[in-house]
Amino acid sequence: MGEIGSMEKEEIFSKVLRAGRRTYFFDVRATKAGDYYITITESKKFTNDDGSFHYKKHKIYLYKEDFTGFKEILDEMTHFVINEKGEEVISERHQKDFQRPQDKSADDVVDSNDAENNESLEETTTNSFTNVSFDDI
Repeated sequence: MGEIGSMEKEEIFSKVLRAGRRTYFFDVRATKAGDYYITITESKKFTNDDGSFHYKKHKIYLYKEDFTGFKEILDEMTHFVINEKGEEVISERHQKDFQRPQDKSADDVVDSNDAENNESLEETTTNSFTNVSFDDI
């Protein structure tokens, strides 16, 4: 493969968007003929039962002849979502003070602005961990 293989993988311009367990890579690359195209790669981290992890990657190749149509549809779709649901993230797992229902009842709601409750919650959380030495394993 030599020089041709490395030309295919050469990144001309790159940007990264980190979004929780997902990372999006936007790369401008060169074709063999010297023209440019864009790759968009989604990389998502998964943790195995043994603590090791792996990434699943999905890649989109976007060529210049498709830029206009892709951008128009992406703009239309993002505007639709914002117009219908607003910009606020409503997914519970994205909320700072989210606790799973089994961890808290409606009567035990902690006001995130209440410093005393937060300190008490932090002490309870901190004290619930067990100090483990990995040398023992």
